[in-house]
Amino acid sequence: METDTIAAVATAMSNSGIGIIRISGEESIEVADAIYRNKNNERVLKNYKSNTIHYGFIYDEDEIVDEVMVSVMKKPNSFTMEDTVEVNCHGGILVINRILELIIKRGARLAEPGEFTKRAFLNGRIDLSEAEAVMDIISSKNETALKNSVKQLRGSVHRKISELRNAIIYEIAFIESALDDPEHISLEGYSDKLYDKVNELSYIIEGLLSTSENGRIIKEGIKTVIVGKPNAGKSSLLNLLVGEEKAIVTDIAGTTRDVLEEDIKMNGINLHIIDTAGIRSTEDIIEKIGVERAVQYLQDADLVIYVVDSSVSLDENDFEIMKMIKDKKSIVLFNKSDLNSEISLDELKKFLNNDVIIIRTSTKENTGMDNFEKAVKKLFFSGKIDLDSEILITNLRHKQSLQDALESLNMVKESLKADMPEDFYSIDLMNSYASLGKITGEEISDDLMNEIFSKFCMGK
Repeated sequence: METDTIAAVATAMSNSGIGIIRISGEESIEVADAIYRNKNNERVLKNYKSNTIHYGFIYDEDEIVDEVMVSVMKKPNSFTMEDTVEVNCHGGILVINRILELIIKRGARLAEPGEFTKRAFLNGRIDLSEAEAVMDIISSKNETALKNSVKQLRGSVHRKISELRNAIIYEIAFIESALDDPEHISLEGYSDKLYDKVNELSYIIEGLLSTSENGRIIKEGIKTVIVGKPNAGKSSLLNLLVGEEKAIVTDIAGTTRDVLEEDIKMNGINLHIIDTAGIRSTEDIIEKIGVERAVQYLQDADLVIYVVDSSVSLDENDFEIMKMIKDKKSIVLFNKSDLNSEISLDELKKFLNNDVIIIRTSTKENTGMDNFEKAVKKLFFSGKIDLDSEILITNLRHKQSLQDALESLNMVKESLKADMPEDFYSIDLMNSYASLGKITGEEISDDLMNEIFSKFCMGK
């Protein structure tokens, strides 16, 4: 286990009101004491009680570098469970770097990305799922994602995985004990009991896996693509949703040639919106590339917003778009409803699936947007997700480990049906136990651990 002293800037490297340099390790107090003096010009950090903050100055030899507040946290009462010092200085880039250089000069080394959180994990302060929640909190794009990440940091995933692993290891221990001491521990009738228990555990894991798609959407946002013929009102819709003029809007068909991407918040969820070139047959090389990109984004989208210009008749381009959205979650905006319609809703419905939502809108007059927001919520969350539920799987690594654990439990059931020897049950139960352990970090390789923490930001 690493015990050397590390240091890094824990706040953003930009001019701000305050900057924080974090030091952790066996010599962190001594390193800080070498450059800090209190208002009486004394070097006394090592004499201070744990979890206290003190006013003083940072010195480079006899030169005052900055006026600071210094926090002292002695092991194990710190995030890393090591002696930790945080220097709270003025938030100028020059002064922050100057203090960090002094700390490095006095014996600390520059921390690697995520190394403070990694030490908290290695020292048993948090498990791996809680460590990953730290980064999720930092990168949260909406209130719902933040709320779920805080729950995970407080141990929601850890508790559930521990319950599952405890139940599995109990069965493994019982089987091994019975095989070692058959005279005193009988396995008669045990197969039926084990089958019921494995069914119960499988049901719980399946429930966790069922939240993963909604979890991904909450964490990453709904990949939303706006499609339609040129001049249907796609760019006007984007500007309306974003609340500012992001896309150029003209009466000239084909104005949008490339994709425009923006993030908006709606009902506590992020929509990552992509405005694409109008889909139509064209000989213009640049516009053709834009149309090809629009089709590709449509295929990869979670949600397609198909904008129909109700003031012009449907044509082959419309029919082609409606074919492409047939198997996609889609909302059709019957746009330009402020003008005389050349299309009826009944005519449009003939070419769409019965479950496709159609909304009358006018991006010019800003009508229909309330119904659009309700439609998004209905499509993705109505009756399918409880935003206040205890656990929501948002991490792809967790999802894969749960799938592996479930597969091993299914193999146990197959062995039970085939009346295989009991040691076959133990092997697959142990594999399931190990797969779940990867989520909390109890069964993880050094390479994977290093890869996970390398994605953290510096100073965290």
